Amino acid sequence: MRLVGRGDTSAFEALIERHQALVAGTVARMLGSNSDVEDIAQQVFIRVWKSARRYVPRAKFTTWLLKITRNLVFNELRRSKRHVHVSLQSEPGVEDPPVRDEITPPPDASLLESELRQAIEEAIIQLPDSQRMALVLRRYEQLSYEEIADVLDLSVPAVKSVLFRARTQLRSRLSKYLT
Repeated sequence: MRLVGRGDTSAFEALIERHQALVAGTVARMLGSNSDVEDIAQQVFIRVWKSARRYVPRAKFTTWLLKITRNLVFNELRRSKRHVHVSLQSEPGVEDPPVRDEITPPPDASLLESELRQAIEEAIIQLPDSQRMALVLRRYEQLSYEEIADVLDLSVPAVKSVLFRARTQLRSRLSKYLT
């Protein structure tokens, strides 16, 4: 970051290459299949570039990077909630997708696994923002409770509580798969 702060573009490129998967993965898991994932990830690195001269290493760099990511993701989630438009009727000339038979088990185990994966992703997307971020950071990015606390500006006991509530909600929403 010292080199980036001095305007070293090759150091910035190396920083992006090193942390791009962390940022993009976190953004994608928070926003789901939203097409804005690349845009948000790019904005994170633009903020890093613009803030490089003022950067003071108080914590791990990844913690600071994930705080920027958290802020931009939460802003995008708030923005998208304000602009949600869901049509209750089909557009003329567009057929509704076929109704799936939820009672008959799929004939192939890979289909079942795919369905379970989709159900898990949908259940995670339905979690409140802070619970989803804590879960993504713990489960997918393998951050410690202390690191998550730094990213979310919470105490470690609060992080444990948020994760407990998230896991409880997931268990409830995925109960039909857990039998």
